[in-house]
Amino acid sequence: MPVSEQGLPDWLLPVARAARTIEPRQLSRFLPPENGSGRQSAVLVLFGEGPPTGRATARGRGPAPTGEPAWAPAPADAPDQGAATAEAGAAGGPAHGAYAGARHPEAGGTSVRDGDSARDGAREPERAREAAVSAPVPSPPFVGPGGPELLLMERAGTLRSHAGQPSFPGGALDPEDGDPAGDGPLRAALREAEEETGLDPSGVQLFGVLPRLYIPVSEFVVTPVLGWWRRPSPVAPVDPAETARVFTVPVAELTDPANRAVAVHPSGHRGPAFLVGGALVWGFTAGVIDRILHFAGWERPWDRERHVPLDWRA
Repeated sequence: MPVSEQGLPDWLLPVARAARTIEPRQLSRFLPPENGSGRQSAVLVLFGEGPPTGRATARGRGPAPTGEPAWAPAPADAPDQGAATAEAGAAGGPAHGAYAGARHPEAGGTSVRDGDSARDGAREPERAREAAVSAPVPSPPFVGPGGPELLLMERAGTLRSHAGQPSFPGGALDPEDGDPAGDGPLRAALREAEEETGLDPSGVQLFGVLPRLYIPVSEFVVTPVLGWWRRPSPVAPVDPAETARVFTVPVAELTDPANRAVAVHPSGHRGPAFLVGGALVWGFTAGVIDRILHFAGWERPWDRERHVPLDWRA
């Protein structure tokens, strides 16, 4: 299957560049077993542009994004502000491993006022958090009134596993998808997306593939496939018994510090989370989004002291 960056909108090029250069351990410390075990699967990370009147959802249209975009990508040599890894314990499940908090300035730094160095240094973490919360809401450049957005779905609440969790469209490879080491994940990502959301695969341009990741609790080996929704088509749950809704989230909302938090599982596992689209996005899905935002230069400072507790059913 063809994978091409030709004709991509300019705002999506940073994601394509990141996909070409990112190393597996820059995404997660959970990588496929060396013995080749694990169930091969794929997800479709699909970017599009919202319509002028708002973003399409499974139940109609949401409100149109407001405000003037103010966007400047982070310099290539900008320091990593303690971004999280896409560590997952289930498909959309708990994020495993220690979460890297914000890198605060060292206490006791030089102060321009006499005798204030220790006091000013002690306040640096607090100031960093205040700055993250009060910073203007940024967004990638708008290409059309709707702006860039990402397609997600929410699993039905009656499912036995991961009920109600938002996720990318995707699933396990079928034999007809082909070689897992070749085009199999590409076909599987498009096939599963069509089966779950009803989208027309002919309107999707695949432009990149991220390194395969491993989900220990379910033993899935997941290949994130990047797509550009060149010709959008209507989407909605195909089987309500499996999918509660299909919705899109503006990238501007994903980068908004007010919508970001750290999900804390009762087991102690922590990982990035997004409160968008009327849902809490966490686990594997949030981890991949977090890394894409970071390596595309779209990540903005946010308060890593903001925690969202999960329960044992999560």
